[in-house]
Amino acid sequence: MKKQLSIITSAIVLSTSTVYADSYSVEEAFKNGQVSGDISAHYQKTDKKGEKDSGFSAATIGLNYKTDSINGFALEAGFRANHELTEEENGDYKGDFANNSLMTLANISYSNEMLTVIAGRQEIDLEWIGDYNEAIVAALTPSENITVVAAYSTRQAAAGVDESTDFEDITNDGAYVLDAKYEAVEGLVINPYFYSAKDAVDFYGLKADFDSDVFGLTAHYAKSSTDKILKDEDGNHIEDGSVKHFEARTSLVGVDLALGYINTNKKGIGAMDSFGDNIDPTEELGAYDYEDTYYGAIAYNIADIELSALYAQGEKTSIKDKEITLGAGYSFTDNLSAELLYTNLSLESKKDYSKLAATVSYAF
Repeated sequence: MKKQLSIITSAIVLSTSTVYADSYSVEEAFKNGQVSGDISAHYQKTDKKGEKDSGFSAATIGLNYKTDSINGFALEAGFRANHELTEEENGDYKGDFANNSLMTLANISYSNEMLTVIAGRQEIDLEWIGDYNEAIVAALTPSENITVVAAYSTRQAAAGVDESTDFEDITNDGAYVLDAKYEAVEGLVINPYFYSAKDAVDFYGLKADFDSDVFGLTAHYAKSSTDKILKDEDGNHIEDGSVKHFEARTSLVGVDLALGYINTNKKGIGAMDSFGDNIDPTEELGAYDYEDTYYGAIAYNIADIELSALYAQGEKTSIKDKEITLGAGYSFTDNLSAELLYTNLSLESKKDYSKLAATVSYAF
């Protein structure tokens, strides 16, 4: 199964070579391509009570290039490189950066009015799969209010201003995804989905989002079925799990407000977050480590400054852990921006700690 992705990608490249030669020249396609990327500096420090501080600073650069489209076909490539500037203790930088550079994008795509297919290394942002993946993704839009995405991913990696990991197998046989979005009425999107990773975990869910000019609501439920051979870090079998998520949000005189609740069953989420997630709003707390998580968030923009605050409380049996995160962002120009994030955790389950992160980035 692992070899299927490279075989299919090679076949697509070979079959499209005549398309490039017969119409729009390769030279013109590359000349009219688009370049994007960023140059960033990042600093973070973690202060744990009773332990040594940890932290580092790093400079990173990302560069992406995509050719112009030829009869719907295009090529894309990109990489991210990072360099250690300072670290509090030996190994702090390597704890978050597994490499000094990573090719994040390397794909061929085809797109028309109804269908988009991308094969190769690409960035994916679905409900339970994210970051960079070696995958084949097809998005079908049969009508204006329906989108169906089918994906197969074999390997996954992360790369950003504060971390980098190597591409590693998702499972022995990869993971399959079927995700559909249907806008039943204006503002209401219904999102059923199904994920399957052989000999690991299968899960399905249904999400409903409603947003108007006045308020928004989210209701979400998902359930997993794990294979008996799936183990956690301690060697214990990971049990079947489920998650419920509800959120209400509104905007008043320029202030964005949100209140939410996340519930998992007593045995946890059942490995559904193995490939990524878009539910957990916390920076450090980890909503899936608790049976119940309550959170509230507020955000406000004034001039070019973005201010935000999050409070979250996770509860499990008699444990109540809390997180407060404060954020500020400022845009010096359309391309140059800075972000500051401070998180404080008050924990009954382990030692309290706080984390400060700052990033300056120039995007082009």
